[in-house]
Amino acid sequence: MITNKTQLTGEDSKSMNSYLAPLVQQIQPSGIRKFFDLAAGSKDIISLGVGEPDFKTPWHVREACVYSLERGFTGYTSNAGMPELREGIANYLHTRFAVDYDPANQIIATVGGSEAIDLALRALVTPGDEILIPEPCYISYSPITAIGGGIPVGIETVGENNFKLTAESLEAKITPRSKVLILCYPSNPTGSVMTREDWEPIAKVVAKHDLIVISDEIYAELSYGMNHVSFASLPGMMDRTILVSGFSKAFAMTGWRMGYACGHPDLISAMLKIHQYTVMCAPSMGQVAALEALTNGMEEKDRMVDSYNQRRRLIVKGLRDAGLECHEPQGAFYAFPSVRKTGLTSDQFAQRLLLEYKVAAVPGSVFGLGGEGYLRCSYATSVSQLNEAIERIGAFVTQLERERME
Repeated sequence: MITNKTQLTGEDSKSMNSYLAPLVQQIQPSGIRKFFDLAAGSKDIISLGVGEPDFKTPWHVREACVYSLERGFTGYTSNAGMPELREGIANYLHTRFAVDYDPANQIIATVGGSEAIDLALRALVTPGDEILIPEPCYISYSPITAIGGGIPVGIETVGENNFKLTAESLEAKITPRSKVLILCYPSNPTGSVMTREDWEPIAKVVAKHDLIVISDEIYAELSYGMNHVSFASLPGMMDRTILVSGFSKAFAMTGWRMGYACGHPDLISAMLKIHQYTVMCAPSMGQVAALEALTNGMEEKDRMVDSYNQRRRLIVKGLRDAGLECHEPQGAFYAFPSVRKTGLTSDQFAQRLLLEYKVAAVPGSVFGLGGEGYLRCSYATSVSQLNEAIERIGAFVTQLERERME
């Protein structure tokens, strides 16, 4: 027993690093978290940084969870998840996105979409395999790839093409070691989407090079003015695609940590082996809530999407009126304006905007290739907050213009 509380401080604590795996030591902390530490303790800050709905989980979903607790439904479910939930997911995907999965052996309920991505990579990656990742992208893909022994290979997408992946840019990055392509459309952080016409040449490259695809479709319901096209729905892509999604964004259920993965039975079986030895099963109460959301939550989901669409139009117009170029995001709940004209790097712009004008947004540089010179602004906040943030951003841009003229 340690009786002297100072025993593990000072020089002794530094020596503990020698016990850590070299790979873990090399991984950098989240660029988003590091940036928002600057905002800790500050007052009057408007946050456009958090990728989280500002809505509460619908009451009937919460009530279903409470009722399950009152009935004592607090034990393990099957490793893959409640049969009723997997059936509900299968029906939902068939109805909404024209993809068909057998709930018995092609669907697994996971602890958020993040666990599903981690499971997929761990099931697929052999050390040295190259994992192709269109960027700018969700910040976790590369670190999770590296932890599994894979080599992340970024594919830069550009604002001039609305940050869409092209067959040419994908082809240019493929080598004999390429194994997996990770997709995320609608995109975090750019808000870009891919149409069926955009996907078709990508599917040809995937088939040509015998790639497996992890398609992160967590923002599928947040598509504006068009229907989401699941990559798995393209001819020949069902068996070679692991579709990942969840309930966090569309149903305002971030803290419930409920996601799922769907795919070929062989792939799902391999993921299930890892899942059962690491987390056993997704939380039983969360599964009940997720099933209720799928069964009776579509009207609330549609109302939330309509609200996001209103805010999307508001923030894009506001950013453009403030003097920043901004392509029109057609999905998710992020705008990705360019700050290049100001002469500042994205990190410099974000830090000064936070410190001088009390608006928190995320520098595009943390999202990988193509992100430098941009700023991620989440519009999952109230209209009044968005209006005030836009006014402050406009004032900051005006100040920067004056500084350049002096």
